Amino acid sequence: MIRSLYSFRTLSVVAAIALTIFVADFASAQEAAGGRSLIDLTPAFGVGLVVIGAAFGIGKLAAAAYESMSRQPEVAGNIQTAMIIAAALIEGFTFYALLICSQKN
Repeated sequence: MIRSLYSFRTLSVVAAIALTIFVADFASAQEAAGGRSLIDLTPAFGVGLVVIGAAFGIGKLAAAAYESMSRQPEVAGNIQTAMIIAAALIEGFTFYALLICSQKN
């Protein structure tokens, strides 16, 4: 587990995200003529993170549910009901987070 955290791929992704955030902070500090910043990444970045996180969560949820349904077919109905409820809760939180990210200050 620890070895996979220090892999080149993981470190390069973390470095790319850190560089993007670092550069966006300097670029958005500059004010344009209209009073808006030159790069306005905050809402778009937040929406992207929310959508990626929700997609990852629902994907893991479905994979685990289908695996457990294949192992125990007799309780597939209960597992499917629990999966649908959990997916609805994830989507509800996602819509709320998208609403928060899309609001202007």
